[in-house]
Amino acid sequence: MNKVIMNKTQKIYCPNCGSDAQRHYYRYNKITKTTCPVCDYLMVNCSQTGKVLESYAPGIYSPGIDVFISLKDSLLFTADN
Repeated sequence: MNKVIMNKTQKIYCPNCGSDAQRHYYRYNKITKTTCPVCDYLMVNCSQTGKVLESYAPGIYSPGIDVFISLKDSLLFTADN
């Protein structure tokens, strides 16, 4: 007997811009994908662990990235001198 695995789609508000978005639950590979057609938000998570597998959120500022880049640049600058 074959087991039928159903996927589920849910309408939600985009966590980035607040517009109507969609959350897709893929039960076979245990993935949750959230997308927004308005701001191009994307978040792909493991449904079991919650780990982020892929993400893209234009307009969301991440100060940790700037600190890493400036630290990397300053280390490269001091290494060249």
